Amino acid sequence: MRALRLDPYVLDTLMPDLVGHDRRPAAFVLYLLLWRRTQGAGERSATIALEDLAELSGLSKRTVQASLRWLQSRRLVNVKRDGPTGVGRFVVLEPWKRG
Repeated sequence: MRALRLDPYVLDTLMPDLVGHDRRPAAFVLYLLLWRRTQGAGERSATIALEDLAELSGLSKRTVQASLRWLQSRRLVNVKRDGPTGVGRFVVLEPWKRG
């Protein structure tokens, strides 16, 4: 298994913000999963079905949907779909890295 380099901001600032302040630990879990499938794998984006996100994260599909809405509202994840029921293409954003 290969080691991953995670920006310290994710654990030092984002985790307490999402888990503690926002009370959205599932959103943090989902952010980490999406980060691993994109930047952690050297990819800009990943195409993953909601059902697969639920299975991979251990979260319910409904919790995944709510967490994605929260991450989008916080501008931490960008999701594009070809239609209302299309599979999502996810881009993980790191707004603390401006410039």
